[in-house]
Amino acid sequence: MALFWIPLLTTLGSLISSLTAKLSRNQTAAITLLAPIAALAICLYHAPAVFNGDILYSQFNWLEQLNLSISFRLDGLAFLFALLILGIGSLIIFYARYYLSDKDSLSKLYAYLMLFMTAMLGIVLSNNVIQLWFCWELTSISSFLLISYWNDKAEARKGALMALTVTGAGGLALLAGLMLIGNIVGSYQLDDILASGELIKQSQWYEVTLVLILLGAFTKSAQFPFHFWLPHAMAAPTPVSAYLHSATMVKAGIFLMARFYPALAGTEMWFLLVSLTGLATLLLGAYVALFKHDLKGLLAYSTISHLGLITLLLGLDTELATVAAIFHIINHATFKASLFMATGIIDHETGTRDMRKLNGMWRYMPYTATLAMVAASAMAGVPLLNGFLSKEMFFAETLHSQLLGSMSWLIPVLATVAGAFSVAYSARFIHDVFFNGDPIDLPKQPHEAPRYMRVPIEVLVALCFVVGMFPNYIVDGLLQVASMAVLTEATPVFEIAIWHGFNLPLLMSGVAVGGGILIYTQRKYLFQFQASLPSLSAKAMFDQALDYLFIWSQKRIKQFENGSLQRYTILLIMLVLFAAGAPLFEMHQLVGQNTPHNIDMFNAVGTSLLIAGALATVIWHRHRMIALLMISVVGLMVSVAFTRFSAPDLALTQLSVEVVTIVLLMLALFFLPQHTPKESSSIRVLRDLSIASACGVVIGSICYAIITRPLDSISQFFIENAKTGGGGTNVVNVILVDFRGFDTLGEITVLGIAALGIYKVLVNLPLFMPATDGEGRKWAKEKYPLLLATISQTLLPLALLVSAFIFLRGHNLPGGGFIAGLITATAIILQYIAHGSNWIAERLTINYRKIIAIGVMIALICGMGSLVFARPFLTSWFDYFDIPLVGKTELASALIFDLGVYVTVVGSTMMILASLGKLTANEPNKQEKARGAD
Repeated sequence: MALFWIPLLTTLGSLISSLTAKLSRNQTAAITLLAPIAALAICLYHAPAVFNGDILYSQFNWLEQLNLSISFRLDGLAFLFALLILGIGSLIIFYARYYLSDKDSLSKLYAYLMLFMTAMLGIVLSNNVIQLWFCWELTSISSFLLISYWNDKAEARKGALMALTVTGAGGLALLAGLMLIGNIVGSYQLDDILASGELIKQSQWYEVTLVLILLGAFTKSAQFPFHFWLPHAMAAPTPVSAYLHSATMVKAGIFLMARFYPALAGTEMWFLLVSLTGLATLLLGAYVALFKHDLKGLLAYSTISHLGLITLLLGLDTELATVAAIFHIINHATFKASLFMATGIIDHETGTRDMRKLNGMWRYMPYTATLAMVAASAMAGVPLLNGFLSKEMFFAETLHSQLLGSMSWLIPVLATVAGAFSVAYSARFIHDVFFNGDPIDLPKQPHEAPRYMRVPIEVLVALCFVVGMFPNYIVDGLLQVASMAVLTEATPVFEIAIWHGFNLPLLMSGVAVGGGILIYTQRKYLFQFQASLPSLSAKAMFDQALDYLFIWSQKRIKQFENGSLQRYTILLIMLVLFAAGAPLFEMHQLVGQNTPHNIDMFNAVGTSLLIAGALATVIWHRHRMIALLMISVVGLMVSVAFTRFSAPDLALTQLSVEVVTIVLLMLALFFLPQHTPKESSSIRVLRDLSIASACGVVIGSICYAIITRPLDSISQFFIENAKTGGGGTNVVNVILVDFRGFDTLGEITVLGIAALGIYKVLVNLPLFMPATDGEGRKWAKEKYPLLLATISQTLLPLALLVSAFIFLRGHNLPGGGFIAGLITATAIILQYIAHGSNWIAERLTINYRKIIAIGVMIALICGMGSLVFARPFLTSWFDYFDIPLVGKTELASALIFDLGVYVTVVGSTMMILASLGKLTANEPNKQEKARGAD
């Protein structure tokens, strides 16, 4: 269970951070840091087991029948990413305390950062691919919140929307790929999938699965042609950019490719798609980065380039290429996060990120400049720094690639060209910002940042040095276990060293450094060439695509949604008729082998009344009061039918619902005209009659076919297990609170949401108040008759007593929380009708919204109680106890759940009815006051 604490702590950290708005900035930062540090400590506690080659698990079974569980898995690869997520995340939290101004909400930023941290940990630790996808989408949502943190800026809102659209679309593709891979393997557990590589590759669905999963990875990791969203996400605060877009979020796609490497790699299609995409991204990002004047823009495109480098390595058909990819994941996270934070300091202390204005910063902030230059040198691949080591491995592995056959020599050549551009934009970052003359029109007088603001950069720059100088002592073991998790076998022998002698990779590095310096010194010619090219704006193209999509969607919507409720109903009914009636034409005969029961007098009379009520409702539907009375006859006869066929629970429920519904409709009729004119043409009447007749024919035929055939029902299972499994003899109630308790929880939640929605629609709703009834008669002066008020008060305690009796007996005899709730609501609403809203408000101060919330929470807490005992959610418990003065009595936890149902039903029903009742009561009072004023 220890692994559960890692994402749980960061989740709690997000919740706690959101509550620290009134604390000081130091207190907020200190409290927030507790969660990631504690989670990091748990990871480090498991380090010996991970370095020993063990895989650690924590699992909670969710839906065993579907082989779904909430499970976590910690191996070398997950351990590496967890260290990056928690370690760099802690430094970012510390850094953000000094970066944000006093007018910005630090607690909100921390809450979003911790939520994102939880999502990333969920991705890397998940052992179930559906759970992984859920966390994957959570990163898209939380990154949207982070990028749009400064939501008063249009560029932040648009950048967040672009990121969410692109990564969200990739997430849908990923879901489809994961569903396919789960279908191929027969399991959604990651262990089973990774062990079924050959089965997956031999499947006819392999190509489709691979493309869908890679689409998810490429969109998240900003690979060409989906790279355009990342530069526009730089509108986020710099701590967010340093965390999401250098160390974590964009690495999620890289992690996905590495995680599924054993299951999907090893085919020509994998190597071609991954390597060519990585190569294109590497070159494009390196080239465009050189021309960006904004510091974060330069770093954004350099990030794209380095992500392409890692992707290319994962696409090369060599084992050492995978080791090099993992090594560069570590190195890139350290030097790029430090560069982003250094850029944040420059922006914070000068007021700009424009390199055309930022000149000579060495004189004003020498300490920050030194740190930034070291990190930029690591990015360029300068010897004695960590970036040099992984880039050397990259160059070496490109020499062994045979992906392009006889043209494979292009890969090392193009890799060297990309390396030269990497040196060029790194040199521009160093020279144009810290040297190159004097600053030009800076908004602020530059100076060094606060001392502690530089601490996170110092830590990461120190790692660049230490890893570059002593790689075998610092990262060798981590590389071994992470590579083993990707390759699923003993990692190839490798040696990370500063000096391997004079060889071709060293020559490629030298050419890259020399070429990069040459490119930078002669950059004016490249800038002139770039300026002559046609301007392509990814943002403008994205906006145009969205506008086209909106216009197309609106046209399609108008084709179906024209505001006609009749049309919507007809389309729905026709679809149902087609789906339900089509199988009837394939049946050889409608009558089955069973003989229908004879119709006795009682059934014939009841059916006749039911039909008569339905026909009367249709015939007099323009006279609304008569139609309401007739439809109530239909409801009453349905209740009698339930009683006739031994369904007392359904009869009680139907009867209670009928009473509440009639009261609701009576209140609504007050605002509606009593009569409606005839508006339908004869053709429309004929159409409606034809559709209604078709419904009757199809539904009647289906019912007759069912009752004349043997029925293999699940009801026998419930009858046999209601007492032994749920502790109750009332099978219907046991089904609702035990066997289908999750459905019931969802239903009462929907009921509460519906009641809240109706309340919001009705509150302060201006309605026309009729002064007379349909016949022109004025309303009676005595709005609340004494006889009705007296009777209602007498009935209230009796109704509440009946409600309690119905509730308590429901687990073993007809009754239950739903019926009891409707009876209680009916008793209370009767008081509203008899005395008015004001009279009730003086005597009964109840907030029905809180009642709904309390009811749902009671049901939810009851369901979660089973988790404490390691049982599935909503597992009920019962036992027998000897209670003094009562005797042997059965107590069941389902009674608590039923109490939640009862409270929710009372709150929801009363909120709807009381809201309508207040509309009828308050407005006349206003009119009377107005008449008095006149």
